[in-house]
Amino acid sequence: MFFASDNWAGAHRSIAERLLAESAGFAPAYGAGDLDKKVEARFSEIFEREVSVFFVATGTAANALSLASVQRPGGITFCHSEAHVIEDECGAPEFFSGSARLVAVDGEAGKIDPARLSARIAHFPEDALRHGRASAVTITQATEIGTVYSLPEIGEIAAISRKRNMPLHMDGA
Repeated sequence: MFFASDNWAGAHRSIAERLLAESAGFAPAYGAGDLDKKVEARFSEIFEREVSVFFVATGTAANALSLASVQRPGGITFCHSEAHVIEDECGAPEFFSGSARLVAVDGEAGKIDPARLSARIAHFPEDALRHGRASAVTITQATEIGTVYSLPEIGEIAAISRKRNMPLHMDGA
């Protein structure tokens, strides 16, 4: 097995064949094609709500652009201290967000500890903007050490995020 990066590997034969079939002829760009609409419909079905899909080439681009889209001036995204987004994405989230910060939160087994997350968020009160604005929480599923957040763990972190009107982002391959 090879775990360096998903964008180093070739595509599975069935994926490559489907891409080849879809690439025949012409199709509108920028999300206006039939395939784009089919993908959005399928994701809307999976998530049981209407969603938009924005295709990008790599996980780093997906994470950086997703997190940038929810940032506010002076924004802070909370993540585990060993998370891929803070360790392996070369400053891309900070760059694309216009200098938002990633703030590390510790926890066992590569997972954010909810109590520690609450404490870190408390360091950035809503009325003290000079410290930075708590803007998002991101978790990695599976974590960098191979552990997996359970649904109750995700729910607990999501509840903490909602208390401050912050979206919860999941980095997952």
